[in-house]
This record gives sequence, structure tokens and C-alpha cells, in this order.
Amino acid sequence: AAGLAVGLGIGAIAEVAKQSLGGKQKADMGALLDSAFLSEANAERIVNTLCKVRGAALKIGQMLSIQDDFKLQKIFERVRQSADFMPTWQMDKVLEEELGPGWREKLSAFEDKPFAAASIGQVHYGMLKDGREIAMKIQYPGVAESIHSDINNLMSVLKMSVVLPEGLFADNSLEVLQRELEWECDYKREAECAKKFRSLLEGDEYFQVPEVIDELSARRVLAMELVQGVPLDRCVDLDQETRNQICFNILQLCLRELFEFRFMQTDPNWANFFYNSDTNKVILLDFGACRGYPESFTDDYIQVVHAASVGDRATVLSKSKDLKFLTGFETKAFQDAHVEAVMILGEAFASAEPFDFGTQSTTQRIQSLIPVMLRHRLTPPPEESYSLHRKMAGSFLICSKLKARIPCKDMFLDVYNAYNQRRQAQQVAQASA
Repeated sequence: AAGLAVGLGIGAIAEVAKQSLGGKQKADMGALLDSAFLSEANAERIVNTLCKVRGAALKIGQMLSIQDDFKLQKIFERVRQSADFMPTWQMDKVLEEELGPGWREKLSAFEDKPFAAASIGQVHYGMLKDGREIAMKIQYPGVAESIHSDINNLMSVLKMSVVLPEGLFADNSLEVLQRELEWECDYKREAECAKKFRSLLEGDEYFQVPEVIDELSARRVLAMELVQGVPLDRCVDLDQETRNQICFNILQLCLRELFEFRFMQTDPNWANFFYNSDTNKVILLDFGACRGYPESFTDDYIQVVHAASVGDRATVLSKSKDLKFLTGFETKAFQDAHVEAVMILGEAFASAEPFDFGTQSTTQRIQSLIPVMLRHRLTPPPEESYSLHRKMAGSFLICSKLKARIPCKDMFLDVYNAYNQRRQAQQVAQASA
């Protein structure tokens, strides 16, 4: 799978941001990208700067969290958790505006104090009249209205601090960022995405999607059944077999989302997957970052992944041009770095033996190629690739943190063969219509 954006696009903006906001004025881009770690004090300064533009900041934090930088992840997690909760009067106002004045009458219990912070809202416990427990996510007022100005502020901070390389195509990255944030502020859209996932995975023996409670959901409020389990970062001490099973299923789902459903939940945050050891199931949460992919994109993309898995560099290059990752006029150094990054990510799918995610250095190896790519890139990557690569790299990182050892070759080949059969059947049907 390709996770090129571990450092391209937004990942690189974030990388630049975490360096430059820490007080380095004009810095050499290569040096910027080489230093993966950062001092606590610098990180604090970044958090303070970014807290002022919370929605946009947490989105950048989400994009950064795929980078294998534990200290940074912890800091962004703190920003997530240390949100100022709304006072009760303000929360009531949002609920009344969204659900009408009688909203409490639909519940037999509701706790005014939230039990968790979401990136742009807070989560409350409630109980329906029939005894079902629910979680209600309530959006902070003004988040949706301030996205545009927040992102502009973020950009001006970056532009003052550092000379952004041409190859970053920062404006494209931020356009994608803004669109994703707008999606995530629309809880009605998220409810529809959750329902779609629930129907796609109906009857699945391993994954579970909570039910949306329609009568308590609106544009800024989302109610779903409450689920039991622990986030994946609390699963590191489980036995090897259980960790392998969790990771196998998550990676397989990632491939199915792209190549079977063509509809993907693109935020691979640990906290969006809950493991329930009693039922041995993984519960999927948070569907704000879902998006679809056109067949014109997946047709070429599956060939890139397949070519990487069989070591076919020429096809990786030609299909990457079809996908418009490259114009065809790039330097040889850029073409080589691009292909190499894809090949590194294809390694997991290349061997029939179990791939040891705990020992591989995928993230670091790709990061070492980023400065070359930023110096020589001639075109922004396709818009679909930002979120896709975040998800792919994040899924790899989950496998790496849980030290999974799983065979991935057949997993990919099953998905690849099924994809080709479906496309052939479609073509036959179209020809006879």
C-alpha cells in the first residue's frame, strides 16, 4: 500500500510547521525534514499557537499522527483531551437550536458533564427511554464558520516562518484540508457515512459499526449507540495472536474500503478503533472523514500496488503518470525517489511469509526520500491521494505499534483478483446492454 504522504502534502506542511513554529526562522528545507524529533518546549509553543485555531490545528495533528513521532502524538493527544468544555448553558443552546426545545424528553437520562473530547466537539452520555445507552457528540459553536479564517491564519504563520518549497504545493494541500474540515463539521453527512458503513459491514464477523440514533442527530449533534471496548493503543500488551488478528483485519479492511467499497474512513487515529475482548470484535467509530473514490482512480491505483508487490518498477512509474502523480517531465532523481517510496510500501504485500511490522522501518525510509521529492516535484499529487495515503500509512503504523507479524501477500491478491473479476463482469454487462 502506498503511504507516500507520510511526508508529502500535508505531512510535509506539518513537518515544516513543527520546526518553524518552534522559533527557527529561515531554515534549510533538507535539515528541516531530517530532524524527526522535537524538543518539549518547541512542541509546547506549537500547541499554544495551534490551540487558537483548534479545528484546523487538530486536523493537522491528525495528519501528523501518522508520523512515527511519539512525543508529537502525545502532545496532540493532549490538545485533543484538554479542550475547554462548553458551559452547560452553551451546550443546551446548541442542542435546542439543533433538536428543538423538547430534546431532553426523548431521553431517560443525560449527563451534562462530557466524558470525552472530540476534535471539534465534546461527547456526552445519555440513555434512551428503552434503556439503550448512547453517546451524543455536540459540536462547539462557531467551528464551522471559522474554518476558512483558521486555515488562512495557519498558512500566514507558516509563510512568515519558513520559505515553503515549491514542490510542496501548499495551497493545494490546504484546499484539501479545508474541504475535509468542512465535511467533518457536518454531522448529518457523518451520520449518513456511518449508516453506509454499517450496511457495508452488516453481518461481518469481526467489525461492528454502532447504530445512529436519528431522532437525536442533526447538523451539529450526532447520537450513536454507546459501545464497550478499549482504543487500540491499549492493546499493545495483548498476546501476539490477538494482535496479529486485529492488525490483519484492519489492513484487510483498508484494502476492501478502497478496492471493494470504494468508500473509505480516512482517519486512522487509534481512538477510532475500539477492541472488545469479550466479543473479540473491533468497533469502528468516527465517520467524519469518509469519502468515495472513482473507478477511474482505483483502476490505476490497484495496478500501482500490484506492480510494487511483484517488484515491477516500470509499471509503478507508468501507472503513477496515469494517476498524475508525475507529469513525465520530472528529473530522474524524483522519478527514482517516487518509485522507491512505492516499492518500500509494496514490500509487505510481496512475501508469502508473515511480514514483521514491528521491525520494519518503512516510515523512516520514506521520510529520507522526502527532501528529494520536495525539491523536484512538478505537480501536486492527485486530490484523492492525501486522505488515502494518510489512511494507508496510519494502518501500517497501527500494525507496527502492535508489532504484528502477518502474511499480507494473499490478502492483497484476494482483493486484487476480486477487483478484476468485478470489473470484467461490469464490462460484459455494459457490452450486452
